[in-house]
Amino acid sequence: MIGFVKGELVEVKENYIVLETGDIGYEIYLPTSSILELPPKNSRIKVYTYLHVREDALSLYGFINKDDLEMFKLLITVNGIGPKGAIGILSGITADEIRFAVLAEDTKAITKAPGIGPKTASKIILELKDKFQLESAFEQKLSNQAGKLDSKSNYGKREEAIQALTSLGYSSTDAYKIISQIDITDDMTTEDILKLCLKKL
Repeated sequence: MIGFVKGELVEVKENYIVLETGDIGYEIYLPTSSILELPPKNSRIKVYTYLHVREDALSLYGFINKDDLEMFKLLITVNGIGPKGAIGILSGITADEIRFAVLAEDTKAITKAPGIGPKTASKIILELKDKFQLESAFEQKLSNQAGKLDSKSNYGKREEAIQALTSLGYSSTDAYKIISQIDITDDMTTEDILKLCLKKL
C-alpha cells in the first residue's frame, strides 16, 4: 500500500497529475476540486494515496488531505460505487458536505455531485449511516473548529436550534452547516444559538 507520495508536480491534466519522486513519475487521479487547488507546476507537494488493484490495472488515487482520503475509502464501500465514482462525487461536493448530507438524510445535497441520482444518493445515506458514528463524527467536526468537545447539554441545545431552523424553512444540510460555525458555550441558550445562526444566514 502506498500511503502518500511526496515529490515534484511535473504535469497537471483534467483529472490526474504526474508526481515525480526518486526518478519515477506517479500518475495519480485526483478530484477536480483538488486539481483546482494545486500550486504551480514544479512545486513540491504531498498527496495522500489509495492504490486500487484490478486484474488488468493498478490505479493510484490521490487527495490533498487525509479527510478526503478517508471519505473516499468510505464511499467505495457503498455498493455500486467504485473508485472513479467516488472521485467524481468528491469532485462535486466536499467531504464535509457529504457528512452533513448523510447526517441530515439530505439526498438533494448529494445529487449535486455529477452522475449521482436520487437512488444512489439514498443508497449512500443508508450505507454510510450504518458505517458512521454520526453523532461522534459531528462532535469531532465541531471540536476541530472550536478546539474543544461540546458537552452533552450543548449537543441537545444544538439539536433544538437545528429543528427550529428547519421549521423556518431552511434545509437540514444548511442548518447543520451553520450550526457547525457556532462556538456554543455552556451559558448559551437555544435562543442565543438560533439568533447567531440567523445572523450568519
